[in-house]
Amino acid sequence: MSELASSGYSGTDNLEAMEAARRYNAFLCGLVADRILDFGVGAGTLARPLFAAGWRVDCVEPDRALRDRLTAAGLNARAELSAERYLLIYTVNVLEHIADDAGMVAALGERLAPGGCPLVYVPACALLFTSMDVKVGHLRRYRRRALTALVERAGLRVETAAYCDINQRTLIAYDRWVFPLSRLLDRAVGRWFGKNLRVVARRDG
Repeated sequence: MSELASSGYSGTDNLEAMEAARRYNAFLCGLVADRILDFGVGAGTLARPLFAAGWRVDCVEPDRALRDRLTAAGLNARAELSAERYLLIYTVNVLEHIADDAGMVAALGERLAPGGCPLVYVPACALLFTSMDVKVGHLRRYRRRALTALVERAGLRVETAAYCDINQRTLIAYDRWVFPLSRLLDRAVGRWFGKNLRVVARRDG
């Protein structure tokens, strides 16, 4: 967890805009189940609606100001991973900030209950790495094969690994006009390319 705190990522850049993307948030929320951990929760873009819907959501966030806001909203927010086990752990746009991403995935896998599911969502395609990535503290963008191998090395069984397409600079317009079409395109071409990458796995036994 210290890797996330020491990366210099404040958790504030680009997070507020995500709250405006209702369809996108609803899609990601629809992937989750009971007993949830949001790792690198940021402003709570996903955790807040899940909590409001009655799910138990624990949050890990190194930024004190963001944690205080989450706690004030009634969420259980902490700076470090605990020893609790979860049926689902999701981490959205976080691993790319962490130097030892393999070690972090392994640590998250250890917090999964048997049969538990991790959802990892990261920026993809190294060719798209720009000054914007540097500005927000990205250390890398991922390829599907490399991220799949990283998750499998943590002892997890990958169920799906697909590219998907989100452009944060035009996120509100994207959410209103493009997202429904983009979901159809994800199904057709998501195995080969996209600006982002989504991996869903399982802990057996």
